[in-house]
Formats: sequence, structure tokens, C-alpha cells
Amino acid sequence: MDSDSGLRRGVESRLEFIEFRLFWEGHVNRSDLIEVFGVSINQASTDLNRYLGLAEANMVYDKSARTYVRSSSFTPVFHQADAAQYLSQLRSLSDGIIAADDSWIGGLPSFACAPTPARGVSPKTLRAIVTAIKRHEAIEVFYQSMSSPEPAWRWIEPHALVFDGFRWHTRAHCPRSNAFKDFVLSRITDTRSSKPADARPSGDSEWEEQVELQIVPHPELSAGQRKAIELDYGMERGVTTIPVRRALLYYALKRLGLDTDPAARRPQDQQIVLLNAAEIRSGRHGDGVSQPEGPQYA
Repeated sequence: MDSDSGLRRGVESRLEFIEFRLFWEGHVNRSDLIEVFGVSINQASTDLNRYLGLAEANMVYDKSARTYVRSSSFTPVFHQADAAQYLSQLRSLSDGIIAADDSWIGGLPSFACAPTPARGVSPKTLRAIVTAIKRHEAIEVFYQSMSSPEPAWRWIEPHALVFDGFRWHTRAHCPRSNAFKDFVLSRITDTRSSKPADARPSGDSEWEEQVELQIVPHPELSAGQRKAIELDYGMERGVTTIPVRRALLYYALKRLGLDTDPAARRPQDQQIVLLNAAEIRSGRHGDGVSQPEGPQYA
């Protein structure tokens, strides 16, 4: 990347930040830019003036507060407000993925997230798996399988990383069973030899097949409750479609609370149902591969 390109990206990032603060906080000043980007006072002033030159109607200077405030005619130019992005920053802060200084959010609201147990994935293990995926290699791993009392060395041929909403796996071909399975990364305690992989990722039919989950509000909810669920899930005409790889179908259904009979729970607790449940569970979708009873763990 040349210096001019880096400079342009730096300026664009700061202009986007100005707009982010205006939208979410209602105000922005030089100290905000200095604190987040480490620029000089002169550069911060230049950035604010540049923004005014490009979107003059979006902010006005409040002399008493000594800050720029969002105007009533504010219209985003550089930053399209995204609630999911804002909330993901809060989640990342809660999980310790980013520090408060790295977030664009100025005044943090009071918030809390349901805790998720930390998974002990070794950086060296992850690096070895990622390298094997990129190079299309088989790698020998020391793995603790739940089907064996003790860990053992075994060969796997990883082709992708998978997050099931709770923990990370690698999707890999297992030469021992001649099948594609999910290997939990935290259960790989060591790696050693590598060699060219024999299996092709395209041979993982459950990974290649896409299934569409058609989600609708529970039919026994009231009209008002169904409307609330439609808003919750961003439904259009009372339905939303969620694409998922068949290899991840078990995880998706479990996470959505659709892995059991909807009649087993109160409509107010179940909230959503799978409109095309018969099609999904019979495996008539796509190439007709049957749904597995559960994840294919190694």
C-alpha cells in the first residue's frame, strides 16, 4: 500500500468516525479524534473542517459546550448507522476482544452480556490448523476424542473453521473413518507432522449443500405478539429465510430453539417455528442428503 493510499484511508476513517460520533453520541470535538487516532490538534481541526466542507448541514458548533453537535437535518454521508455494529462492539468489549480505547463508542451505556466460558484454544494450534487449511495439507494432531478414554495422535485434513455459536471447530476429513467431521479446536493439545491432503474440500457434501430455514412466528401467538416477533427477526410478510450449510444445521436449529418439538413449550417461550420443518428433516432439500441426528464430532 502506497503512502497516498494509506493517507486517504486514514482521512476517510476519521471522517467516518466523526459521523459515527455525531449519530450515536450527538456530538464530536477535536479531543475525540486526538484520543482515538492519536493525531495532532492541527490535524483534528483539519479533519473537522474537511467534514464541514463535505457535509456542512450535518453539524453545528455549540460555543457554550465547545463541541460540534448533530444538526436536525443530519444525513449520513460516510457512515451508515448499523445497530448490529454498535451492539457487536459492546459484545466485543464484554468478551475482552477489544479494549474500551479501541472502540468508537464514546460514552458507554450500562450493559451486560450473558457470560460465555472461555475456550482454551492454543494460538500455536490455531496457526497450525489455519496453515494446513491454506496449504491444503493433512496435519497430525494430538486429540482428545469423547469416544476414547485417552488422547491420541491422528491425522486430519482440515478445510475450514467453524463457529457453532458456542465454540470453534475445524471441519476436516478424517482418514481413519473416511468421513468429514468436526474437531473441537480446544481438544487439540499438540500438532506435529504435515503432508499433502488426499481428500478434496468439495467432497464434503454436507459442507457444500446450503439449506434454507424458513422461520415464522409461532401460530398460537396473538397478532400483536406475532408482529413483535416479525420485528425481532426482521421478517418480511411474516417470514425470514436463514441460509445455513447442512454441516451446521444441527447447531443452527439448536441455537434457534428449533431442535425440539415446538409443542413441548409454551408459544410465548417458543416464539418461532420452522415453516419448512418437514422438508428440512426429511432431507428433501437440495441434493437430498439426510439430516444427521447430531454433529459429526471426532
